[in-house]
Amino acid sequence: MFYDFDDTEQAFQIELRRFCTDVLAPHYQSDDRAGEMRPTLLSDMASIGLTGLRIPVEFAGQEASAVVAGLAAEEVGRADFNATYVIINTCLVADIVMRHANRDRQAEWLPPIASGEIIPALLLTEPDHGSDAASMECRAVRDGDEWVITGEKTSITFGTVAPTGLLMARTGGPGARGVSAFYVPLDDPRVSRSGFDDLGGRSIGRASIHFDGLRVPEEAMVGNEGDGFVSVMQGFDYSRAIIGLGCLGAAQQSLDETLQWTKDREAFGQPIGKFQAVSFPLAEAATHLRGARHVCYEALWLKDQGRENGDVAAMAKLWAPRLSVDVIHQCLLTFGHMGYSTESPLGQRLRDVIGLEIGDGTAQISSLVIARHLLGRAYAP
Repeated sequence: MFYDFDDTEQAFQIELRRFCTDVLAPHYQSDDRAGEMRPTLLSDMASIGLTGLRIPVEFAGQEASAVVAGLAAEEVGRADFNATYVIINTCLVADIVMRHANRDRQAEWLPPIASGEIIPALLLTEPDHGSDAASMECRAVRDGDEWVITGEKTSITFGTVAPTGLLMARTGGPGARGVSAFYVPLDDPRVSRSGFDDLGGRSIGRASIHFDGLRVPEEAMVGNEGDGFVSVMQGFDYSRAIIGLGCLGAAQQSLDETLQWTKDREAFGQPIGKFQAVSFPLAEAATHLRGARHVCYEALWLKDQGRENGDVAAMAKLWAPRLSVDVIHQCLLTFGHMGYSTESPLGQRLRDVIGLEIGDGTAQISSLVIARHLLGRAYAP
């Protein structure tokens, strides 16, 4: 197998790394301290095409491959991990809209996302239904040529700022086939938001969103009635690999900084990298990061080929966030008291990446998906 990027992809990576270093990285820690996304983030990312990566050119996007979207997430993750959520949300929502909405709705909804005018939210999780999302209780009831939405969504990324969102609501009976998807406005008096005070991801505006009889037209439904849950699960087979690469980018940047530290820092008359107790854990970290990166890109390559990738995407989500937390933790310990200071970005990266051990599928859910692919549903948990 050929594991390198082609010339165009390499050129994009070089350009993107320069952009991320100059434009994104300087704001990573200050946005965390402010607890909010800086106003220029979307326009900055739109200027280099990061808000429309997976959106077709006819709708003002880049029409990039899944692999290129992963490359972008990895580079952004190195500089400003929380900015990777812009890529995750825009790519996932755009992917679902492109596969399930009609052309008129695509032409209406996608260009503002691609231009960075708006960031869409994905409204799936509920207070009593996280991993068991198919049991959601938020309801959409038909009233003439409108749908009336009532209920609550929680742990919504960009929940405090997103003007629109892709909402999953129950329109029929119990189970996954009773859930439909709607593209809805969130700046409406019948929608209220409650922001969270989180350990990490403090700039992404995670929130609960309450719907008190929000009315949307018939054409707000994305795809067919009852297909909403399935459309999101198919999208996760893609976004989980994107998430993995964002986490690995943060871990790789931490490792690069730590390797330089082991050359510069001296103890007992020599650089600390000379001590096996220091260098061997970093050697293992580099090995595992390389392996996890290949799993993530394999999942995205399979998607680009139109082939089944659910099990590989679940492996990426199971491995990459957990590995990244472990690697960043080891890097912090290697820096010692310097790493423990809030002046260092290591502590923030650790807090931020932990969030994606939870979001978009816990390790247990990823393991369940993998087990079902390995054993078949009849023999798996």
